[in-house]
Amino acid sequence: MAVRLFEGKDHAAAYLQYRVAPQELVSTVMSFMEKRTPKPFNLALDVGCGSGQGTTLLAPYFAKVVGTDVSPAQIETAQAIKNPPNVSYRQCPAEELPFASGEVDLLSAMTAAHWFDHQRFLKEADRVLKPGGCLALLSYTMDMELEYGDISSTLNDICKEFYGALLPFRDPYIGKSSKKIYLDMFNSCSYPDKEWNECLRTKRNLPLSQYIGMVETFSSYQKLKNKDPAEAERLSDHIRNKLMSAMKVSSPETEVTMIMHYFYWLACKP
Repeated sequence: MAVRLFEGKDHAAAYLQYRVAPQELVSTVMSFMEKRTPKPFNLALDVGCGSGQGTTLLAPYFAKVVGTDVSPAQIETAQAIKNPPNVSYRQCPAEELPFASGEVDLLSAMTAAHWFDHQRFLKEADRVLKPGGCLALLSYTMDMELEYGDISSTLNDICKEFYGALLPFRDPYIGKSSKKIYLDMFNSCSYPDKEWNECLRTKRNLPLSQYIGMVETFSSYQKLKNKDPAEAERLSDHIRNKLMSAMKVSSPETEVTMIMHYFYWLACKP
């Protein structure tokens, strides 16, 4: 069963503003693909593209890149920004892709595949991929870390408080972690040439406010916000103020280093 979330215009705008583009993972995907798939690379399909941060990263490598999402608001948001000329977007479910069989060189899903109907999606991915085409499913764990001077451990205790407060609002569909969903999908993929990668750490320097904003885009925070907007705002303000107090700063625009933990799997269609 597919799960539909993140479809409101405000949520789509927050995605665009706060979600981090996985540049390092795109480089890893392309390195995997270039060893297996003959060039030129014509078409990349980024499924569950959201507001398009990951989609545009594929543009330098392909003649054409298409981002798809089930949400009209996410597609409208992606289309409204300046995109490379070879990037376009289409609204459709991940399990019903409007492309011909054997047409796609790369099919990616970046922090989205856990919401799909997994078996239907994998079957559809197999249909549209050409022989030698690659499938790349990427995501990250919720336990982002912050680095700031010599108080990083203090900041991360506060971050854990943030995540702990949101844990009751996580969708039971994905449980405490979506990693098992991805591993189950990996194990059910019949392609013999496939790789599972447990953890890739990436670092980004960004304002503290962007870290807070990113956590607020999570489905668990959005569920809390829908249930009790005042409590959601109180929680964000409480965590922000605790972090700023520990950092001894007065502005949430103070820069910190955020560490994200990605896991992903790659496969090449025989």
